[in-house]
Amino acid sequence: MPFGAPDLGRWPVEPVEPVEPGGPAVSQRGTLRATFLGVSTVLLDDGVNAVLTDGFFSRPNLVRTAAARIRPDRRRIAAALRSAGVDRLDAVVVTHSHFDHALDSAAVAKRTGAWLVGSDSTWQIARGQGFPQERFLPAVDGEALRFGGLEITTILSEHSPGDLIPGSIAAPVEMPARAKELRTGDCLSVLVGHRDGTVLVHGSAGFVPGALTGRHADTVYLGVGVLGKQSEAFREDYWNEVVAAVGARRVVPVHWDDFTRPLSRPLHAMPRPLDEVAVALDWVEERAERAGVAFAMPRAGSPIAPWA
Repeated sequence: MPFGAPDLGRWPVEPVEPVEPGGPAVSQRGTLRATFLGVSTVLLDDGVNAVLTDGFFSRPNLVRTAAARIRPDRRRIAAALRSAGVDRLDAVVVTHSHFDHALDSAAVAKRTGAWLVGSDSTWQIARGQGFPQERFLPAVDGEALRFGGLEITTILSEHSPGDLIPGSIAAPVEMPARAKELRTGDCLSVLVGHRDGTVLVHGSAGFVPGALTGRHADTVYLGVGVLGKQSEAFREDYWNEVVAAVGARRVVPVHWDDFTRPLSRPLHAMPRPLDEVAVALDWVEERAERAGVAFAMPRAGSPIAPWA
């Protein structure tokens, strides 16, 4: 299953160029690369160690998501991992527990032999799928975990305003489940440090004031879901509390794609009235230009160097 090319009208404006052709399996050993795989799923790989945020590949269609029950689609998971050149992972780190982030995380971790890192709510989703407790690591605010040359730090954040499925999950979620059963839980920013550079994956367009002060990241994978629906003041605060706070030199928008479409098809922006993606992307591009920060749209499946 090759990844579908983006189809976003005037986007991408300045697409990120791949470091080299091919998947992570052919990465030069020791050289860090980042690969966008839809929503806020980002693969960080240096040819020796690899971690994945979220790992959402099933992408059930809108009818099933809204009116029926959903479960991990193991065929789509296998195809996506194969296309990305992934057979082993050190960790899958879940940014929060909505279905478009956490539905597949346990299945991906089990398939790749990875540790699963996340909140108590993420654990309840994994527990309902029979994931072994000894392979789960609870995310602790500000605590670093090391996997070879990769250091992973999770930092408590907030979901974007207007959370449709707020709250936490207190009991195992058995599959298939309704999307509304996968509530937010803790929302996490994921900082990935490497000798080549540091990446921040910030999957949801919310923030905790001051939470990232004193941290550094060369590149921010910035969640823009529903950002286009927020006020100018909120967007400015969001930029300052995330991108400016870590001194980033490049910003890469994520969580703009319609996650009810499979990855084998072209990525489309989340449609109106569900979101205002063009507004968000225009604003982030313009704000980056004013700040002297590089702006780049990611291409699904194309690995890039995570420093500007």
